[in-house]
Amino acid sequence: MPAAVRRRTSCRLCGAAQLLPAFSLTPTPPANAFVSAERRGETQPAYPLDLHFCNRCTHLQLLDVVDPQALFEDYVYVSGTSPAFVRHFADYAAWLWSYASPAPGALVIDIGSNDGTLLRAFRERGARVLGIDPAKRIAEEATRQGIETLPAFFTPQLAQELAATRGRAALITANNVFAHVDELGAALDGVAQLLAPDGLLAFEVSYLLDVIEHTLFDTIYHEHLDYHAVRPLIPFLRAHGLDLIEAQRVSTHGGSLRVVAQRAGGARPAGASVALALALEERAGLHTLDTYSAFARRIDALGAELGELLRKLKGEGRRIAGFGAPAKATTLMYHFGIGPAQIEFIVDDSPLKQGLFSPGLHVPVLPASAIEERRPDYLLVLAWNFARQIIDKQAEFRKRGGRFIVPLPKLEVC
Repeated sequence: MPAAVRRRTSCRLCGAAQLLPAFSLTPTPPANAFVSAERRGETQPAYPLDLHFCNRCTHLQLLDVVDPQALFEDYVYVSGTSPAFVRHFADYAAWLWSYASPAPGALVIDIGSNDGTLLRAFRERGARVLGIDPAKRIAEEATRQGIETLPAFFTPQLAQELAATRGRAALITANNVFAHVDELGAALDGVAQLLAPDGLLAFEVSYLLDVIEHTLFDTIYHEHLDYHAVRPLIPFLRAHGLDLIEAQRVSTHGGSLRVVAQRAGGARPAGASVALALALEERAGLHTLDTYSAFARRIDALGAELGELLRKLKGEGRRIAGFGAPAKATTLMYHFGIGPAQIEFIVDDSPLKQGLFSPGLHVPVLPASAIEERRPDYLLVLAWNFARQIIDKQAEFRKRGGRFIVPLPKLEVC
């Protein structure tokens, strides 16, 4: 069944109706809507990817909202299959635990906890941990592996229930979640109910500054409703009783923003990272509509360059496969016109995706062993943010003359 879609008429952060078209990408199916072999003949509906700019608070966002149950209840992405993300979350937990200095046995709650990778790192530091994630199979497996995970969406009602039954949390984390939630104000109201008086909220999101600076347009898909910058976040958090005190740039997903917030009027001073981020955003023109028109032109130029390369290689009889089937690949493939005519198959390390077919375009997803079995000449690295690790790992492919195409942040053949 097609997912239900509704269209917002106001800014998700400030509520203003002064929303201006910024730019549009090619409509796609939901980015993680992989299908089985039995369904590969079906046409999957595609939904708009139209970006809008709030003329009041300057927040960039999608207004077409796909039913979150359709997006997340059968989710196929898990953090633990990526060694880079396991290391990132271990480092993140170590930094945040040191920064917050909670008491031994303090409660840490992770909203959108996925397979529990981050919570496992907190538990190693002596925390009590609880995950909340609507992806039922992933939540059940995380619980089976020892990280209790509630298979639910985070709401003010759930927050109230947890505060009464589990106590208040010293730390609430929400990584790569705050871009996914349509009613983000309600989620923050839930955080306020659940957070201890001196507790901290910490979340990471793809950073709009990196998206614009490095043309990372493929991070735009229906799960990501918001493209966050520090300037709009400060009044938004304040309106829900929180002060933003850290705004750090981190490298994940090609460039992310780590935000730390405390209850309004809390004891911790704002770090220098906040003023630095505001200055960089101003310099980059994130709060000016013209910036996004120029961004759209850069995307089109990149697409033309990649398309020309692929046509040349196919004309020479070269065989091309994709490496990695992240959600961002759906946007890149649709907007750049890359389907079965360009790439024969995609390899991915996640068993949850292997044996399925990519959203809408229905390119088969296979385990990495297919590289040796099918012997393509080129691998188009769709998971480009892990390009270095992927290239280093594929020594045998390189030894026999195989080459890699890395499409972003700039086109490279290596």
